[in-house]
Amino acid sequence: MKKKNYFKNYLLALQGLINNIDVDTIEDVTIAIEDTIKKNSKIYVIGNGGSAATASHMVNDLGVGLKRRGIISLDITSLADNSSVCTAIANDIGYENIFYMQLKDILKSDDLVLAISCSGNSPNILKASEYVNEIGAKLVGITGFDGGKLKEVSDIKFHVDAPSGEYGLVEDIHMILDHIIYSYYVTQGGK
Repeated sequence: MKKKNYFKNYLLALQGLINNIDVDTIEDVTIAIEDTIKKNSKIYVIGNGGSAATASHMVNDLGVGLKRRGIISLDITSLADNSSVCTAIANDIGYENIFYMQLKDILKSDDLVLAISCSGNSPNILKASEYVNEIGAKLVGITGFDGGKLKEVSDIKFHVDAPSGEYGLVEDIHMILDHIIYSYYVTQGGK
């Protein structure tokens, strides 16, 4: 396949996924975010690899980006951002515990967790998600492919129905979710 054909096909696939984004789910995510302000609670974002980068980007946009513009002030943290903590937990008690251990005994029922996993089957995401459900906090599953177990256990399901293995496309849509929410608050002034 020639390069230009590949590029065109990728963009066509991305466009198809964009056209299938469920705006009702995006509204549900924003309502859950706004509830954390009303309840003076926290938002935690978790993800591995490219999804960890998305988690960091979300914290940048929805945390600092909105706050410095005087729009809204969210208490939002990416649990993937501290490499010392993540690697210590992984080394000492196993990689499947890197998010669970950070949430343990600090997560409150009014808090919100945004869990990002293309497959929806990452053991560390699932272990943390089980804890979120045990505590009774709200869980937003941001998934791709068939959604995996994360899609099943999430309160709010932002799902990208892309072919298995199309990580780029799924991660692109996950970033679009971040930018839609961020742009909404910027243009609407936090309303």
